[in-house]
Amino acid sequence: MKDTFEERLTRAMNLRASGEYEAVLTLMIELAGERPESAFVQYQAAAIHDRLGLEKAAVPYYEKSLALGLSDPEDEANAYLGLGSTYRTLGDYENARRVLMCGRGKFPSHRSFDVFLAMTLHNVGEHTEAMRLLLLLIADTSGDAEVVAYKRAIAFYAENIDRIWPGDDDSD
Repeated sequence: MKDTFEERLTRAMNLRASGEYEAVLTLMIELAGERPESAFVQYQAAAIHDRLGLEKAAVPYYEKSLALGLSDPEDEANAYLGLGSTYRTLGDYENARRVLMCGRGKFPSHRSFDVFLAMTLHNVGEHTEAMRLLLLLIADTSGDAEVVAYKRAIAFYAENIDRIWPGDDDSD
């Protein structure tokens, strides 16, 4: 007797928890084909492809999961982050920026979007904005006492990273 869909999905989740990713991949491809209308299953298929370094194959699963609408906000945020990051690693910086900005707008408390967006901005030569995002992230989230002591200065310089102040010398 063949296992039910739910039993196979549970097995896939258990295999993933135990690190048996290749077996999960096989199961998730099968399950995603059987339930193309399940955003959760499409997302899980994307995530396992991504985990195994199969970024190009992960994209359609991520896209479909987001188009279908994930019910769990954490899954949705992770799908946006996964798709944006995947586009970036594939060199598709325009789509990476679009997806990461969308995810960042929907989930502003997920500061990991700032990190991946900064990497994307770096890739397209927008170094000042990339640095600004990272400096603000550091200022806002660091618990390191030395960084906290300079939080205001770091936040100020994040907005003025390219500014040069005149010196106090007596020349000319």
